[in-house]
Amino acid sequence: MKRVALASIALLALVSSTLLTAQPAYAATGLHISGRNIVEANGSAFVMRGVSHAHTWYPTQTNSFANIKALGANSLRVVLSGGRWTPNAASDVANVISLCKASKLICVLENHDTTGYGEQSGAYTLDQAVDYWIGLKSVLVGQEDYVVINIGNEPVGNNNAAQWTDATKNAITRLRSNGFQHLIMVDAPNWGQDWQFVMRDNAASVFAADTARNTVFSIHMYGVFDTAAEITAYLDAFQTAGLPLVIGEFGFNHSDGNPDEDTIMAQAVSRGVGYLGWSWSGNGGGVEYLDMVTNFNPSALTSWGQRIFNGANGIVATAREAAIYSGGTSDTVAPTTPGTPTASGVTATGATLSWTASTDNISVTSYDVLNASNTVVASSLTNSVTLTGLTPSTQYALRVRARDAAGNQSAVSSAVTFTTTTAPTGTCKVVYTASPWTEGSGTGGFTANIAVTNTGASAISGWTLKFTLPSGQTLTAPGWSATYTVSGQAVTATNLSYNGNLAAGGSTGIGFNGRWSGTYSSPTSFTLNNNPCTTS
Repeated sequence: MKRVALASIALLALVSSTLLTAQPAYAATGLHISGRNIVEANGSAFVMRGVSHAHTWYPTQTNSFANIKALGANSLRVVLSGGRWTPNAASDVANVISLCKASKLICVLENHDTTGYGEQSGAYTLDQAVDYWIGLKSVLVGQEDYVVINIGNEPVGNNNAAQWTDATKNAITRLRSNGFQHLIMVDAPNWGQDWQFVMRDNAASVFAADTARNTVFSIHMYGVFDTAAEITAYLDAFQTAGLPLVIGEFGFNHSDGNPDEDTIMAQAVSRGVGYLGWSWSGNGGGVEYLDMVTNFNPSALTSWGQRIFNGANGIVATAREAAIYSGGTSDTVAPTTPGTPTASGVTATGATLSWTASTDNISVTSYDVLNASNTVVASSLTNSVTLTGLTPSTQYALRVRARDAAGNQSAVSSAVTFTTTTAPTGTCKVVYTASPWTEGSGTGGFTANIAVTNTGASAISGWTLKFTLPSGQTLTAPGWSATYTVSGQAVTATNLSYNGNLAAGGSTGIGFNGRWSGTYSSPTSFTLNNNPCTTS
């Protein structure tokens, strides 16, 4: 990404993803996808821990392959060009693959020609990138155990990022129809950072378009990912959807902001997600600070090089060599037993469980919550979970076990026992939230928002909410999302046509503006269709 300056990228807050449906696993050759994980032909989990090397601009720096391996990497992302820069011919690519194999590295080959398409002059389309890969077919077929095809680097800039979805589907389809069985890696649009969430929101359909179901998605994390919340929200979306993801590039600093590399690396390790840092050496265009070593000298690590190789959650501490190079030994080490859960926030229908996290030789990927019959009642990506739908006034005994990327399960923890509370009376719940302000001594205005939930077992068709305003309060406008009638301090709110049906557990929101005098306070008692409501 980083021989050319990026255009300004607007920082958008990441939001929770709509749940996506993970696709079933399909038989594949060599490196392939199983669930959301990359596995080898023998079923061993493989988690990428490596860096990128700008081979296309520095083709004589062939010692870099062995030097990168010597510092602990298990993967190398190799920059290639099909014509935007000096092309890397089939003979050169064959040699690159041989260098990777000699150094026992999984070789991620990427075509850099597509960088910033639609925004940067000279950028190639993904279709042109596929032409390049087809031209290399003779040296790629048969290397599926060792080679990942990264179709095109950052294939769309910030202009018309929506084109990414169809262009990516078409590129994958062309590769498959031309006989490629390799694990395919696809980069996100928005210069790889997906701040418009085009890849995130369309990943399921792109994955389904791959007849081999053998595509991994690659997010590049630079200035857009400068907070822990943004990083975890993006990773959560793919993990919840059960779709495979790697962090295909990231840095410790960048011209568009300061990425949170500590969170990036820690989250990748805890989730069993691969990462490939940018980049070994030779950066230009104002991003020379992204060099991990000075002048390709492995003995001259920069601060960024020290961080990614030797720091916490770095390559040295977390990389595991591919099984294809180490006798084909599968990962058979199970995670340690989780700590005994503790229960908090116990209600009539829910509770939150927390426990001491397990450890694993590679990484823990999820936890199962088991009842007394060893039936899984919930799963969690972290060492806590909020349970819902429990039965009131019932005793529960629940235990936890951990899983890793290879499917190994830990022993089951000791049980936590708790009893849910008695069900609240009434068939509704009201959350009344007001924002009062003062305009003078003892006077002011307020905006009230009311969330109404049907807590009964049956749906409600048509509703009337009644409550009494404290003394000194009046409505100053008709309000919204309901029809309001007022008699003295008594208020009646009746549904409108579009929100009159409340399913069991369903909610709606209404509100109004008002005035107050004296001392502001909120109503404390509500009824819905003459049934008392609980409040909070």
